[in-house]
Amino acid sequence: MASLNMTIPFSISHDEALKRIKNLLTETKKEHGDKIDNLKEQWNGNVGTFSFTAKGYDISGTLTVGESTIELNGKIPFAVSLFKGAITRAIDEKAAELLA
Repeated sequence: MASLNMTIPFSISHDEALKRIKNLLTETKKEHGDKIDNLKEQWNGNVGTFSFTAKGYDISGTLTVGESTIELNGKIPFAVSLFKGAITRAIDEKAAELLA
């Protein structure tokens, strides 16, 4: 497995960012249910753990919502890591939209 680590800044309130992030995986499942299976998500305060299968690949990680940044630490299969740049850009774009 390869690592995917990102720091995503935001300028909305901490509580609002946490609320939006908590809804993100559920919304993603609704929008892309044909590509995502076995979605699991658990939150303990500001730290969430997640796992899912996308197109047959297992993805997992943690999200930590701080006062002005979100730390994403994920594990992706090596085969998927070839697309790490595209994945990072897609996450940045979605985060900018979600946390605006």
